[in-house]
Amino acid sequence: MNIKSLLLGSAAALIAVSGARAADAVVVAEPEPAEYVKICDVYGSGYFYIPGTETCLRIGGYVRYDIGGGDVGSFDGATSADVEDGGSNDTWFKKARFSLKTWTGQETELGTLKTYTETRFNFQNNNRDAGSIDPDGAGPLTGSVNPAGNTGASLNFAWIQLGGLRVGKDESAFNTFIGYAGNVIQDTLVPYGDFDTNVIQYYFDAGNGFSAVISLEEGAGGGTAGSYGVGTIDSYVPHVVGGLKYTQGWGAITGVIAYDSNYEEVAGKVRLDITPMQNLSLFIMGGYGTDDNYTDVTYAFPAGGRGFYKQWDGNWAVWGGGTYTINEKTSFNAQVSYDEGENLGIAANIAYDVVPGFTITAEVDYVNAGKIDNVDTLGTNHNWTGISDGGDDAIGGMLRFQRSF
Repeated sequence: MNIKSLLLGSAAALIAVSGARAADAVVVAEPEPAEYVKICDVYGSGYFYIPGTETCLRIGGYVRYDIGGGDVGSFDGATSADVEDGGSNDTWFKKARFSLKTWTGQETELGTLKTYTETRFNFQNNNRDAGSIDPDGAGPLTGSVNPAGNTGASLNFAWIQLGGLRVGKDESAFNTFIGYAGNVIQDTLVPYGDFDTNVIQYYFDAGNGFSAVISLEEGAGGGTAGSYGVGTIDSYVPHVVGGLKYTQGWGAITGVIAYDSNYEEVAGKVRLDITPMQNLSLFIMGGYGTDDNYTDVTYAFPAGGRGFYKQWDGNWAVWGGGTYTINEKTSFNAQVSYDEGENLGIAANIAYDVVPGFTITAEVDYVNAGKIDNVDTLGTNHNWTGISDGGDDAIGGMLRFQRSF
C-alpha cells in the first residue's frame, strides 16, 4: 500500500463518520423574534408605546428628603414634648417622600387623549407646636410627642383629558393656570389659594398667544371654624374658575377669577411674567377678593376671613419674585409676599444640581404677622402659619435633597 492509497482511505473514513454524526444531530428551533419596546417621541422624551397598543406611556417621579429647623410658624420647624419631664423641645421637621407619576398619550379622531397621575408616599413627623401646653387650657396645644411615621398614600393628580376637556383629580385652575408663587419651597407664607379638587375643565388655545380656561370645581376640606372656610361644596352648585392668558416671547399676562359657591364670595388674581434677560425670570401677582360672608361670625361654619380661593388676610395681597440662573448648575430663587392683614413673607433659596436629576436646595424663610395680637370682632384669622403663642414672627430654614427621574 502506497502513501496515496492510505490518504484516500483515511479521507473516505472521515467523510463516513461525519455523515453518521450529521444524521444524529439535534435540530434547534429558530428563536421567536423579540418584541422590543418601541420609543414614542410624539409627546416628549421618556415615552414608549405600550406593546400591542397605540398608547404612549411615560413613568417618572422623584425621591425627596427634607430637613427643616427653626420656628414652627415658618413652616420649617417643629416641637415635641420631652419624654422625661414633659417640657417642650424644639426638634427637626423631617419628611421623606416617594412620588410616582405616570403620563399617557394617544391620538384619536377627537384629539389627543391624555392622562396624568401622581401618587405620593410620605414618612415624617409634623410641622406643629406639639410640645407646648396651652396655659389656659382652652387651646389645641396638648404637650404631646411629635412622632415620625408613615402618613399613607395621597392621590394628588388623576385626570383624563380629551382635546381641551379635562376631568378628574387636579389642582385648582385658580393656581395652575396663572402659576405658582415662585420657585421657593415655602411659597404660601402668604397663601394664594387652595389646591386639591376634582374638576371638569375646558382649555382653549387660540394659537396666537391667547388661551383660556373654564373650570367647575368641587374644592376640598372641611375647614376649621373661625380660621378657614369649608372648601368642599355643600350642594350641587360647584365652585367656578375662569382664566385668560396672553403669552409671548417676553413673558405672559394672566388673569383668573373664582366664585366660592359655599360663601358666595369672589376672588381674582392678575399676574405679569417677564424675562428681561436669558438667565433671569421675574413675576409679580396681585390678588383681590370679597369677604363679607367670610367674616360673618353668625355662619354655622365661620370662615375666619379666609376661603378656598381668597386665602389671604383682608381683601388684597401681592406676591413677587424670580429666578436668577447663576450657571448651568446653580440658581437663586426668591419670593416676597404681603397682604392687607399686614402679613409679610420672605423666602429665598439656592438650588444646586449636583448631577443631572439630583438637586440640593437650601432655603431660609421668614414671616411676620402684623395683626396677630389684634382683637378682631369679625373673627379674622391673623395667624395663618401657626406662629407660637407670644410671638408675631417666625424664621426657619430647610435643606432639600431631591432625585427626579
